[in-house]
Amino acid sequence: MNDLVRQHTALTESDLEWLHLLVSEWQLLSDLSFADLVLWVPTRDGARYVSVAQMRPNTGPTSYQDDMVGHLVPRGRRPLLDAALDEGRIVREGDPEWREEVPVRVESIPVRREGRVLGVIARNTNLLTVRTPSRLELTYLQSASDLAQMIAAGSFPFPGQQVDMDASPRVGDGLIRLDADGLVQYASPNALSAYHRLGLASDLVGHHLGQTTDELAPVRGPVDEALVKLASGYAPRETEVESGAGVIQLRAIPLKPKGVRIGSLILCRDVTELRRRERELITKDATIREIHHRVKNNLQTVAALLRLQARRMDSEQGREALNEAVRRVGSIAIVHETLSQNLDERVEFDEIADRVLAMVSEISPGKTVRRTGRFGILDAEVATPLSMVLTEILQNALEHAFATGERGTVEVHAVRSGGSGPKRPGDSGRSDARLLITVQDDGRGLPEGFDPRRAGNLGLQIVRTLVEGELGGGFDMLPGQERGTRVILDIPVEPHK
Repeated sequence: MNDLVRQHTALTESDLEWLHLLVSEWQLLSDLSFADLVLWVPTRDGARYVSVAQMRPNTGPTSYQDDMVGHLVPRGRRPLLDAALDEGRIVREGDPEWREEVPVRVESIPVRREGRVLGVIARNTNLLTVRTPSRLELTYLQSASDLAQMIAAGSFPFPGQQVDMDASPRVGDGLIRLDADGLVQYASPNALSAYHRLGLASDLVGHHLGQTTDELAPVRGPVDEALVKLASGYAPRETEVESGAGVIQLRAIPLKPKGVRIGSLILCRDVTELRRRERELITKDATIREIHHRVKNNLQTVAALLRLQARRMDSEQGREALNEAVRRVGSIAIVHETLSQNLDERVEFDEIADRVLAMVSEISPGKTVRRTGRFGILDAEVATPLSMVLTEILQNALEHAFATGERGTVEVHAVRSGGSGPKRPGDSGRSDARLLITVQDDGRGLPEGFDPRRAGNLGLQIVRTLVEGELGGGFDMLPGQERGTRVILDIPVEPHK
């Protein structure tokens, strides 16, 4: 809509914001009218109309099989549009139009803002299934007529009341029509069922909705005047009402077709099961985070016991082996500590990588360990083994790449590729999204005839097992371009979201 309005019309940005506010609300008008809505705006030269938005009803058959957005029609071809735009009134004159053997009643509703008509809504009703209307349908149509008059007068939509239609109740969820005093004139079957879920044992018609709603809510002492006013429809508001038996969501829409409130529409939806599941998810999230927290504490306890045992070892080789185990356990504990602070099983791995780098660099004073690039967000099932792999590779580089007392640098570079590019030959079972990690040192390089795939070093065995077996990626060790050693990891990951 932004592009069409800016390209073809002379409307200002504030006018465009008003149209966005209207479009966010007009599903309500479409459903109450059982009709399609098309928003037409005059072009900059005034010679044509451009359709900038369209809405189909959830309550009846559509009048348009094709999308109308972007269509241009010359002025004069649709007299109802011209009359509504020029005279600023709702135009209903004329016989039904026939479209693909379907009779369609067309009405035009001017869209007014601050005394100016910005465009016209064409309301198109499919008459093929017309029958004697029920009480529900008559209430819908009367309410639609009131809303249409408010749009023509510029009093609907309500300024500053941006509505999320995905989260708000809709017409089909439940509708209650109130008079000016807040008494119920009509309640749809779904609305009545929602109130029965709260504990209502009688009918709603004739009762004061605000007082009835307050009585069904849990006793909190004095009367909740805010709830009474909202449920009485005095102002456009949304709220939820919860009793011991259920939860319903309410949305109040005052009706002022001639500037004076004649009543209100109350849309309501039973969200009891939705809220129950949300609470279950919150409880599960809290449980999962508590589990990660306890696992982290247990791993830190294990690391402390290993560290204590290492101090009592007489064998230098045994002491170093226990210290390596401490670092392996510590890398896993870092992941669980991060997971204990998140609501999902995904972590920002750059923070974990930096902590692993800091932990490993403590064993080799005088060596510089740094990171470039970004790992990004990873699933827990990838982050845990990858933290161990990174620990082993860095530990191996710091211990074997440099002579005792020699200064040096180890650099970790990470880059992620998206999932949009073509797969390489032979990669039919691989993910398109990849994480490429390069660990480069400037040390002495690989020994003559060294084969990383056959080396018996425990650390390299752990790396091979985790990368190829658990992560489904590739691992290789190569001589550096100038000196030192380069380790390359190619791991499939979930694409960025």
